Amino acid sequence: MAEVIIALDMPRREQALRLVDELGDRAGFFKVGFELFTREGPDLVEVLRDLGKKVFLDLKLHDIPKTVGAAVRAAGELGVDLLTVHATGGRAMLDAAREAKGQGGPRILAVTVLTSLDGAELGRVWDRSKVQVDDEVLRLARSAQDAGLDGIVSSPREVARLRAELGEGFLLVTPGIRPEGVASGDQVRTATPSEAVRAGANFLVVGRAVTGSAEPAHALEGILQEVDAARGVEVR
Repeated sequence: MAEVIIALDMPRREQALRLVDELGDRAGFFKVGFELFTREGPDLVEVLRDLGKKVFLDLKLHDIPKTVGAAVRAAGELGVDLLTVHATGGRAMLDAAREAKGQGGPRILAVTVLTSLDGAELGRVWDRSKVQVDDEVLRLARSAQDAGLDGIVSSPREVARLRAELGEGFLLVTPGIRPEGVASGDQVRTATPSEAVRAGANFLVVGRAVTGSAEPAHALEGILQEVDAARGVEVR
């Protein structure tokens, strides 16, 4: 069952909480990323938890195993539900993240290839002449699964293949969700909500389509209806 996560990609606590209030009970899961967490810190996460919201802490941890393990334990103390590490951090780092979460800690997701990268740019970054993005995403996803992580983050373009290759028990979280008519911005590998759901995504991370709308609640309602329709659920 696909669930929508709203990305609080904004600079200040007041803006974030204003949006949370405006969306009300229709939004129960929120992503806190680099900018907002750097400015507002753990207090904001605690406020969201006190409001009964689930939190996806998207910090893309990428460091030596000991440091990543300590950060995972700290996130667990905050009560976050999802936490990201980079899949390219290596097996020892991924193992440290899994071990540090313990029982009842956050589900750990490995970030594969950022949705802002296409094959040409990824090839330049890795100094390789030919790079097939979906092959690289699958390779990194398998390394995360082998390390016992809970799932991965990838663009919705790769989800169908990942689901077929990795099975039903592995979480697939997809940013780059763009309803029809919404500009892709700096993300180059995108899909509509219904495309991501039908491909097999567990979580759809939605940012600008809601946060950039003049009527965020109305925009969210349209996305939820599209998700329900793709799941074969009677539209509310």
